[in-house]
Amino acid sequence: MTLHDIPLRTLDGEPTTLGAYAGSAVLLVNVASQCGLTPQYAGLERLQKQYADRGFTVLGVPCNQFAGQEPGTAEEIQTFCSTTYGVSFPLLEKIDVNGEGRHPLYTELTKLDDAEGTAGDVQWNFEKFLISPAGEPVARIRPRTEPEAPEVVAAVEAQLPR
Repeated sequence: MTLHDIPLRTLDGEPTTLGAYAGSAVLLVNVASQCGLTPQYAGLERLQKQYADRGFTVLGVPCNQFAGQEPGTAEEIQTFCSTTYGVSFPLLEKIDVNGEGRHPLYTELTKLDDAEGTAGDVQWNFEKFLISPAGEPVARIRPRTEPEAPEVVAAVEAQLPR
């Protein structure tokens, strides 16, 4: 099984997989609406707009495991994201990224080392995983790194299929 095969659900409950994004670079980000890092939504949306036509998408994954900072329902999350930050990129259902209930997607992603060579649990909201068009995790970017930081943009550009 590859990352493309792991069953997921969209924010509105429809079944999907990362296979829906095969051939595109994906920046997968665990997001939260009530976090000090929530303004990163703006940078994520700018990346989405800048690179979408070149085979790239941001994929938001709401998670309430960090200080209860994503308590909303699917509808509340969608409304917040679209009205506050104009988010146009897709969002998945709220899941756990750490612990016993960790979603299988994150079981695989958390095996990836970050730039310092550290794998393991997601540290906080807005941790980013870059997935190649072939469905391989290729970069792990810790939460405090802004979406438009030069190292993130360079990593994204290196994975663009066109």
